[in-house]
Amino acid sequence: MYGILYIVSTPIGNPADISTRAIETIKTCDILVCEEAKPARRLLAQLKIQKEFILLNEHTTKEATAEALTLLKEGKILALISDDGTPLLADPGSELVKECIGLGIKIVPIPGASSILVALVASGFSLLSFTFFGFLPRDKAARKKAASEYKSRKETLIFLEAPYRLNQLLQDLSDGLGKDRNAVLCMDLTMPSERFERGTLGHIQKHFTEHPFKGEFVVIVEGARGKFLPDR
Repeated sequence: MYGILYIVSTPIGNPADISTRAIETIKTCDILVCEEAKPARRLLAQLKIQKEFILLNEHTTKEATAEALTLLKEGKILALISDDGTPLLADPGSELVKECIGLGIKIVPIPGASSILVALVASGFSLLSFTFFGFLPRDKAARKKAASEYKSRKETLIFLEAPYRLNQLLQDLSDGLGKDRNAVLCMDLTMPSERFERGTLGHIQKHFTEHPFKGEFVVIVEGARGKFLPDR
């Protein structure tokens, strides 16, 4: 019989934000499938668990997926995690899940923390309709083109980016969506240093040009023709 692939959500910052079900799944699985070794070792150390793991990231997708599938076919229980938060959202692992579905291997999601949802519910913008765009393209021209194409979207928009490209993202969004579009930059979510910078894209870009921020963040942008809901 085939094994089971668990998709396990882990904390996005605050180590207390992990469920007992997630801990038990990690503890009892045969192999952990993770994005990078350092965050995986840190999580295992916090949980006082020892576990073998396979690295599945953008550099190892083909080989790691094949190795994981072989283990699953042998009846092993695997737990897939990302560096933090809910796996597969702008993270590796989608190919493994697709292959499992094709082979009829059981998949069990273990819900938990997600920076996208945490940022969204704190944004003050409409939650009736929203779109997660993830990362803009790396190419400069493609980034600007993509940002401009989102200008007429009426739903709330969600963006991610690497910490060192925050200013570039804010510039691209300001140019593409308009500097007067309301947005929220959500920083260090769930941590003691958690904070939110609210205002127009032009204001937020100017603020972080003068006061650089290097941590993890999510950008939430209000849809076209909406009204900004101020912080309460």
